[in-house]
Amino acid sequence: MRLWIAFAASLALYADDPFLQWMDRIAQQQLDERAARLAAIQTPEQVKQRQAQIKTKFLEIIGGLPDYKGPLNARVTGVINAGGYAIEKVIFESLSGYYVTANVYRPLTKGRYPAVLLQSGHTQEGKPEPQITAANLALQGYVAMTFDPVGQGEREQTYLPMLGRALSGGSVNEHLAMGAQNIWMNQSVVRYFVNDARRAIDYLVSRADVDPNAIGAAGCSGAGALTTYTAALDDRIKAAAPACFLMTYRALFSGPTTDSEMSPPSFIAAGFDQADLYIMSAPKPWLLMATEEDYFPPKTARPVYEESRRIFEILKAPERIRFHVGPGPHGTPVESRTEIYRWMAKWLKHSDAPVEEVPVKQYSNLELRVTKTGSVADEPGSRRLHEILKEELRKKRKPATRDDLKAELKRLGVAAPGAPIVKTNGNEIVVDVEPGVPVRAKLYVPSGNGKKPAVVIVEDMPMPQPLFVSRTRPTAPLAEALYKKGHIVLELELRDSPLQVESRAFTGNWLANGRANLIGLNLPAMRARDILRAVDLLEARGDVSETRGAARGVKGIWLLMAAAVDARLKKVWVDRTPHSVLAAYDRPIGNFFFDALIPGFALKYDFRDFVEPARLLWSDPTDWMNRVVDAGTAYYYRYTGEPDDALIEAFVTR
Repeated sequence: MRLWIAFAASLALYADDPFLQWMDRIAQQQLDERAARLAAIQTPEQVKQRQAQIKTKFLEIIGGLPDYKGPLNARVTGVINAGGYAIEKVIFESLSGYYVTANVYRPLTKGRYPAVLLQSGHTQEGKPEPQITAANLALQGYVAMTFDPVGQGEREQTYLPMLGRALSGGSVNEHLAMGAQNIWMNQSVVRYFVNDARRAIDYLVSRADVDPNAIGAAGCSGAGALTTYTAALDDRIKAAAPACFLMTYRALFSGPTTDSEMSPPSFIAAGFDQADLYIMSAPKPWLLMATEEDYFPPKTARPVYEESRRIFEILKAPERIRFHVGPGPHGTPVESRTEIYRWMAKWLKHSDAPVEEVPVKQYSNLELRVTKTGSVADEPGSRRLHEILKEELRKKRKPATRDDLKAELKRLGVAAPGAPIVKTNGNEIVVDVEPGVPVRAKLYVPSGNGKKPAVVIVEDMPMPQPLFVSRTRPTAPLAEALYKKGHIVLELELRDSPLQVESRAFTGNWLANGRANLIGLNLPAMRARDILRAVDLLEARGDVSETRGAARGVKGIWLLMAAAVDARLKKVWVDRTPHSVLAAYDRPIGNFFFDALIPGFALKYDFRDFVEPARLLWSDPTDWMNRVVDAGTAYYYRYTGEPDDALIEAFVTR
């Protein structure tokens, strides 16, 4: 019931969110165009063409799959005799030094069995989640494997022994950080999740008790997404059963939008909806599952099934795709698990004999633990994903010129948009930056005749943040100080979906940024464009001599983007702004990654590339934990408690 309340609340927020409504209109148009292309498919030959297009484009947007072919170095660290089956504790390397912890549920008698890979959803414990299904499969004559997704179980990327927990606060926060780090490299974290699953299959087929020609896969929620991606891309999987992930982007885009490993960037803009993932591998057998009270409701899952089934019918294989709706909320109730057993029996054992679930002992996370300490970080030579990404970035990075960056920003839409549509009410100003998308500003004009310098200030206010994250200073006192010095001040609140901003640690406004990414737009670029609308407004006044800009925190990056393409901003001051995108790879997590996210940016540029030094005043540069760091002599560093007076003077006089 609480999940339904949350979903209903998101619908209510949508009604008061013109920016989300504007993006949703773009998404629906892109989905209309995709639906028309799909409806035109009528023959098996056209299906094959579509499948090839989907696979090529999907691999392109995730950056391909890692080509590492090194040894698994798999070993068993312990065995649990669970009565009618055994549970092996297994660890292997997905990439060199990148450890995956797993449990393998197997029959006690020797033989060669079908195998099922069971991925885990977003439970923090990871691999114990699907153990009821795994145990029953072992009792039914399968080898079943569960493993910890990165960021979960024994693979928490921010685990701190001194705290006894992950600093991130949960797996989704870690997944979002990884997602942003990958997008900066023009790829998706999906590639690493799928690679873990493919390497798990490598391990399964290496076992003497596994039939390599009878591999299945299943999973719920986030695991439903990963089961879908893996089964769509790996032909060794002969049958799949994803649950509680299905939802057409017709509803998903503005609804319970999924996190980084579930929503590859540009997915909708590339011409996809979820059905394309099942169409890609048709006629592979797919059991698509939902539950009655899920926040991925059956009514929004059914269109995914129906679109997919039509393609299966063209291929004369409608029996190879099925839609099952179980009772209850998000999850896999016994009715859904039973359908999984029957589906695997049908396609891996070619049996239609009745299959029922039996009660099994459930083990705690501690009992199923593979490593001695409960963390792969303590394994010799262990590497975290951010370290792997940092190494890959070093190899791929090819710095480009400021002119190249300027051209890229213009391609993203950072350009002076022309005469703004303005509504005024005293010093209150409303500017429509897109049709029906207003941003608000306050204009302060000192008394006196003659032209005056003007300043655009990107508004910043104290935000709720964890105690271990330093806060930026609000901009209101800065606006007042500049006004008193005789400057025309425009304090600007940029476009956002403020009612949908979550209060979780580290992530910033990943929802609005992630939605923009899905439809091929870039929210930092749109915000930079908003700043240029404010510059247009000021430059159109007859009493402005020149325009400057100031911003704090991550918002300083948006101002730098605007100044990079528009020389009318004669001077820019950014304060306590992250000084380098490369610093985002020094640690597994940071604040506000998505708010500064430009796809592929880290491969060629860094933040100081935006603006030539003569126009730039940068004070107290920070890392991504908002901590001031020594970034060199090109920056200004305050002493403890120093007011803004000296910086304001430098900003207005230099």
